[in-house]
Amino acid sequence: MKYKEYGKQNRDVILLLHGGGLSWWNYREAAERLQNDFRIVIPILDGHAGSNKNFTTIEDNAAEIISFIDAEWGGSVLLIGGLSLGGQILLEMLSQRKDICRFAMVESAAVVPSKLTDSLIKPVFGSCYGLIRQRWFSKLQFRSLRIKPELFNDYYQDTCAITKQNMIAFLQESSVYCIKKSLGECTAEIHLFVGGRENKRILLSAKKLHETLEKSSLHILPAMHHGEFSINRSDLYANELRAIVKHY
Repeated sequence: MKYKEYGKQNRDVILLLHGGGLSWWNYREAAERLQNDFRIVIPILDGHAGSNKNFTTIEDNAAEIISFIDAEWGGSVLLIGGLSLGGQILLEMLSQRKDICRFAMVESAAVVPSKLTDSLIKPVFGSCYGLIRQRWFSKLQFRSLRIKPELFNDYYQDTCAITKQNMIAFLQESSVYCIKKSLGECTAEIHLFVGGRENKRILLSAKKLHETLEKSSLHILPAMHHGEFSINRSDLYANELRAIVKHY
C-alpha cells in the first residue's frame, strides 16, 4: 500500500481513508488545512489509482494499515477518518484492534448488506465498464456523485486507472460488509457522520452503528449528500476534526 503524507514528522498522526473509486485527493484539501498542526497520512487503498496491489477484501486492507501503524507509530495513532469504503475499512480496523486510535470519524459507511446490489455489480460493470473512459459518460457519473466540479480531472484520471477486476471487487465487498461483534469492544471515541440526503441504506447503517456503539456520537448533516462533508466541505471537516481532538 502507498501513502500520501502532509505535515511534520513529530506531530500527532491522523490517517484518512478515502472512498471507493476515489483516491487520496478525497482528503487533499482537508489535509492542507490540517497539516500545520498534525501529521496527515492518506493511504491509497488497494486496487485504486496509484496503489501497488489489487483489491482483495476489506479485512485485508484493514490488516495492512494496522501493520503499517504498528511499524511506524507503535500500534496506535491519534485519529482515523474514513468515507464510505474507507469508513468500512476503519470500522474493520476498530474490530481487529480495539485501541488502534484514540478518535474515529466514520462518514457514510454502509453496514447493512445488500444481496441485490452485490448480485448486480458484476453484470452491470461487465457491460458498461468500457464507457468509463469516455469523458461524457464519466461526467454523468461525476455529476451524480455531487462532487465539486474542480475535482473532475482527478476523478476522471483515477477512475480510468482502476481495472474492471478491482472495481468489481471493492464494490462487491462494500455491498455486503456488516458489523463485526468485536467492534463493540473498541475503546476509541467514535463520531458517526451521515448526510441528511443520503440513501436509506446509509442512513439505516448510521443508526445501526450508533445503537451498536453506545458511546458513539451521531452527526446528521442537513442537506448533504454522500461524501459532501469531507470532499466538498473540507473547511467544516477540518473544524470538526479539531473540535473532536481539542481536549486530548
